[in-house]
Amino acid sequence: MKRYVLLSELETIDRVSEIEAAEWDELAPAGYPFLRHGFLSALEDSGSVMPATGWQGAHRLLRSGGRAQAILPLYLKQHSWGEYVFDWQWAEAWERAGHRYYPKYVAAIPFSPVQGPRLLARDASAALKVLGSLEEALAAQEVSSLHLLFNDGSEDAWLKDGGWLQRLGCQFHWVNRDYRSFDDFLAACNSRKRKNFRKERQAVAGQGIEFRWLAGPEIGAADWQRFYSFYAATYLKRGRRPYLTPEFFVLLGERLPHTPRLVFAHHQGRDVAGALFLAGSDTLYGRYWGCLEEYDNLHFETCFYQGMERCIEEGLQRFDAGAQGEHKLLRGFEPVLTQSWHRLQPGLHEAVADFLTQERAGIRAYARDALSYLPYRRAE
Repeated sequence: MKRYVLLSELETIDRVSEIEAAEWDELAPAGYPFLRHGFLSALEDSGSVMPATGWQGAHRLLRSGGRAQAILPLYLKQHSWGEYVFDWQWAEAWERAGHRYYPKYVAAIPFSPVQGPRLLARDASAALKVLGSLEEALAAQEVSSLHLLFNDGSEDAWLKDGGWLQRLGCQFHWVNRDYRSFDDFLAACNSRKRKNFRKERQAVAGQGIEFRWLAGPEIGAADWQRFYSFYAATYLKRGRRPYLTPEFFVLLGERLPHTPRLVFAHHQGRDVAGALFLAGSDTLYGRYWGCLEEYDNLHFETCFYQGMERCIEEGLQRFDAGAQGEHKLLRGFEPVLTQSWHRLQPGLHEAVADFLTQERAGIRAYARDALSYLPYRRAE
């Protein structure tokens, strides 16, 4: 197994705001909003991500010559909430064996199961030095395990060489195949599905519901306040507290002013539902939604069809509407394999490795089978 060498230039940073935005964003991809300084600092400065909520910042920063060479957003976690890669059974098994599973280190975008880079590095040498600090923490038993979630593959070779374990998942994304309108998408579907899509959309319109979009700087503080009531309702209906505070959304609008998109469903003079989307360079990300009253097919229209139309309008290639949801298949969202990587204490590591070998085969089979449920036209 490859061993990592540490240098003294490596720092651990409690808060993203301890690094200048320009220095951070020089390494972060411009078209991926979730790794921008503005997004991550908004999570921390709003009180959504902090030690009291179980997310203690332990970000790794490697500098050389006064310039950042590598950055890894990293959190010391006291639970597994808000990650969307479920390791509850691993924790239970490890604790049954007489060990503590928490704390653990998680390299992830809190509350955001969206694929993208995780370790920002100028070269392989810088990346390996950062990974080495995690290897040392694991060897010293400061944590039970290391987790890097929803990466896009750019770190795979380093992680594999370091003995990390790959875990697969499956999401459903909609692909914009140069459609000029929603009707173009319908033309690509079989006749029965075209009929179902039109019926669902007409059911919403027939209830007198209209939609209003706001983009970027058009969104004001009052709009964020109105949206928050919908976002919070989704959690409160399930007896849970919302992950994000109202301040997060205001800061998001201030720090990434051209990224957010809001849509409100309007009925009889008032807004009855709302949804938030973030626009990257080629992808529209559907993040949160909520409604105060139930209407037929309102969720599908607000979260899926409105997003698909927005994707077409802005010329974005992909629509990632969030984790899970097999109902997306029937609406044209295709199975996409996602991945995470894990390194655990000896004993637990080997047991998880065996489990993941079987799980990966099952996930790949599931994704292949899911293709048969897509609505696209073959031979009619």
